[in-house]
Amino acid sequence: MPKGPLFSFRKATTFKKSPPLQSGVRYEVRKALASTVPFRPKDVKSYTFVLNTPKPPLMLAASPSHGTQMRVRTTAYCHDESDHIVYGTRNAIGTHLKYGTVRSAAADWSRFPVGTRFCIASEPGIIYEVDDYGSALVGTGTIDLYKPTRGMMNDWGVRHVDIRVVKWGSYERSMQLMRDRTRWPHVRQMIQGIQSRVGALGVPMQPVPLTASL
Repeated sequence: MPKGPLFSFRKATTFKKSPPLQSGVRYEVRKALASTVPFRPKDVKSYTFVLNTPKPPLMLAASPSHGTQMRVRTTAYCHDESDHIVYGTRNAIGTHLKYGTVRSAAADWSRFPVGTRFCIASEPGIIYEVDDYGSALVGTGTIDLYKPTRGMMNDWGVRHVDIRVVKWGSYERSMQLMRDRTRWPHVRQMIQGIQSRVGALGVPMQPVPLTASL
């Protein structure tokens, strides 16, 4: 019997650690060839792939299953109404209410998150953006459209219109804006509505404490 170990092993090869794959980068994968097959680059079959950035729970929830076209009940409001006069022309995100080619709208943020943009079929060329909310809107599918005068508000009245959502807003931003406003019952209801939406996806979410004050 020869002296020494029965089997000998080569020194383990040290591999250089590759950087992690990046989202949005195009990668190519080539089929490995057997050592007996001559290398012909043109004959090597390959495919490419791109990693998509994973969406957090609040982004996943902001893609409603009912699509981008729907019929909704709309009302109108004005900045000098008694329940809005304390805020003046400011909306719930702290900027000024808009009335131009882009106009402000108020809604239940658990249904239409802040930043949602939509157009009304009967008003071509006009875009509405959800940047406000109201206690009377929570729990309903009603959208309140901003009008700069009471006359325009009264002229609109209540209308059922066909809308097309151009861009869904952000539940994450909605939660951030409401986090310190949980003194108000309608804000707590919207937060709970968003949490329920995320929970329906089966993704755990850190609950927002509902005891904070404005």
